[in-house]
Amino acid sequence: MSTQVSSKKNKRPPKKHHSSQNGTAQPPDDGGERTVKKLRLSKALTIPDGTTVSEACRRMAARRIDAVLLTDSNALLSGIITDKDVATRVVAEGLRPEETTVSKVMTRNPIFVTSDTLAIEALQKMVQGKFRHLPVVENGEVIAMLDITKCLYDAISRMEKAAQQGSAVAAAVEGVELQQASNVSGWLTVIFIHILFAPNTFIETLRERMFKPSLSTIVGEKTKAAISSISDPVYVAAKRMRELQVNSAVIVMENKIHGILTSKDILMRVVAQNLSPESVLVEKVMTPNPECASLETTILEALHLMHDGKFLHLPVVDRDGNVAACVDVLEITHAAISLVESSSGTVNDPTNTVMQKFWDSAFSLEPPEDCDTHSEVSGLLTFDGADTTKSTYQSVGFGNSFVYKFEDQNGRVHRFFSGAEHQDDLVSTVMQKIGHVNDGERPTLLLC
Repeated sequence: MSTQVSSKKNKRPPKKHHSSQNGTAQPPDDGGERTVKKLRLSKALTIPDGTTVSEACRRMAARRIDAVLLTDSNALLSGIITDKDVATRVVAEGLRPEETTVSKVMTRNPIFVTSDTLAIEALQKMVQGKFRHLPVVENGEVIAMLDITKCLYDAISRMEKAAQQGSAVAAAVEGVELQQASNVSGWLTVIFIHILFAPNTFIETLRERMFKPSLSTIVGEKTKAAISSISDPVYVAAKRMRELQVNSAVIVMENKIHGILTSKDILMRVVAQNLSPESVLVEKVMTPNPECASLETTILEALHLMHDGKFLHLPVVDRDGNVAACVDVLEITHAAISLVESSSGTVNDPTNTVMQKFWDSAFSLEPPEDCDTHSEVSGLLTFDGADTTKSTYQSVGFGNSFVYKFEDQNGRVHRFFSGAEHQDDLVSTVMQKIGHVNDGERPTLLLC
């Protein structure tokens, strides 16, 4: 017997144990293991599945979201449609959005979870199924949508905070050792502190193995990016995205990257605006001059670039500046986890997967503080040159490296790790990022 989910707001019966679509019984939330209701949920938009694609896109654009839940004539959950569906099942197929109903292109009977489902189980479903959105129901009603990217960034923030605290504790322990280790009671104090405050070595090891490898470890020779010319219509770019089963296309001119067009751009800037995909050129609706990564960029740096820039797709270039790939958040996460699982021999052991340990360990940590964690460094560090570039210095570091962010003259925000100890080294790193300005003059950096 199939499970039916309603979007109607009826009086709710007493709370019971629920089951997800796969029939797994869910435990009540007793304050022990984290459940879905404690994750970062978003309000779900629900519309009838007889709605046209163009109207659905306008509704999504108004809410700035890229997925909507669909209900049948009985107000039961019947499907979900995302920006990728719009790009690859509508635009790429040459269908007319104003004449096509969402029921014809939606994903039917989507997997869903209850609010009492264990968070780890829900997140595992999303990573393994390679989908970002998961409907959440309670007492038979759709109550929210779970976006895995928000959970991922939350988990990374927690792990980074733990790493910072571990470094601080290590420094404190070292200070105690120097002061107390001259006598027996001092040594006992040192041993006690090590036992009580020792950093979580598993979390640190997991962070090192998952996020420190470079993108070259997950971008192989068989990896293909959808590439489109700046003069192509949106329809052609969408077809290339469909052929490679991706939801973004890198826009090039003379082998140089000029922009990126994502399925969300097609939804928001083309279909929702009633523009014709066959006549509108990608140049008119793409995001120009996108942030790019190199094959040497670490997985963690790539995720930070996307989080800080508030985008989900990142072009990757080789040493010659040619497009090597275009990765997205979910793809990077899945590849990083698979990389660790294959090296640790846990691929066929679902009860002891690295993925489960990652989510479990991350959410067992304290959440990141809401306050601004940027260090405030007063003073103007001026280098030769007249142009001023805004920059922020962040206190999060890895080893002897620190994270820097700066905004160039075109308004693009760049983020990089540097262990530079001198100003000349730092400005050289910046110039490598943006190239020479004003005929080779060195930029002025303001650290604040």
